[in-house]
Amino acid sequence: MARQFGERPPVSMRVYNFAAGPATLPLPVLERARDELTDWQSSGMSVMEVSHRGRAFARVATDAEADLRELLAVPASHKVLFLQGGATLQFSAIPLNLAPPGCTVDYVCTGAWSKKAIADAAAFATVHVAADAKASGYFDVPEQALWQRSPQAAYLHYTANETIGGVEFPFVPDSDGVPLIADMSSTLLSRPLDVGRYGLIYAGAQKNIGPAGLTVVIVRESLLGRARQGTPAVLDYRAQAAEGSMLNTPPTFAWYLAGLVFKWLKAEGGLEAAALRNRAKAEALYGYIDGSGFYSNPVARACRSWMNVPFRLPRAELEQPFASEAARAGLANLEGHRSVGGMRASLYNAMPLAGVLALIAFMRDFAARHG
Repeated sequence: MARQFGERPPVSMRVYNFAAGPATLPLPVLERARDELTDWQSSGMSVMEVSHRGRAFARVATDAEADLRELLAVPASHKVLFLQGGATLQFSAIPLNLAPPGCTVDYVCTGAWSKKAIADAAAFATVHVAADAKASGYFDVPEQALWQRSPQAAYLHYTANETIGGVEFPFVPDSDGVPLIADMSSTLLSRPLDVGRYGLIYAGAQKNIGPAGLTVVIVRESLLGRARQGTPAVLDYRAQAAEGSMLNTPPTFAWYLAGLVFKWLKAEGGLEAAALRNRAKAEALYGYIDGSGFYSNPVARACRSWMNVPFRLPRAELEQPFASEAARAGLANLEGHRSVGGMRASLYNAMPLAGVLALIAFMRDFAARHG
């Protein structure tokens, strides 16, 4: 029976949420948002109710940008935008802003999200696939020495981490002087990054940044003002930068929560400390999988993702019992993406090592009972 307004929900314990996105958020961030939900900064209103153009929310926006710049050491040469539409909208916004009509753009294809970016970009430019990991089953990243680049490409695009396949670039590509574009939806803020090497970085928030509904774009200022004629204003990076990402009403609550996540990351030691935690989590899980004799991971070891760990059981009929039993044990959302099946554990910043160790303990017990 549905709960009525004003009725208190039953008390429950938080689970370890291994979802790929929307993903788990830091508990201190959620608790602060809860405490401020109905009376933000003694305003008598929620942050969701205040004007995005008011002085109070302007401070939220300014602080969030400053904290993100500090975490990533974003150089003054780059603008930071907080936009709507998810990373998927950027698949079209990027060629509209950076690829003049009739030009060629280079893309590297390493999995499902690369393919989607390529398909959308093809509506606006001639897409040249400089390298394709198809021969490896999309379980590897092609060596850059083997890439076939276009001599006149407007930019080079790659997907730093394929969330579905669990394939991550172990290197930053050399773009030979053209703007380097990266989809970092599932890796941004997981470790330090040399932002200055990139023309543009974009990331959907729902992995390491905050809730769904927000997209971060970090773009070199010299690339602004190149949008082709007819580009909608909300997709024009120069127009958005000129308005402080407030050309239209932004996703204020998601922006506010992202700002709280940035402050949490700073309090936890910044990205150097986050990298140490994330490496430890990934190494613990991969180490158990490799040594188990029961589970397997198909990705080339040099290209294994820190953030998304897909794994297989020895028999497909064990997948549903595994997921169900794991959920009852407080280990949620371990099913692999519907397009590939199997299992997948996402280990974003907010997933503690204790959650990974709990998963390993469950996997060990399940293997003992079904091996």
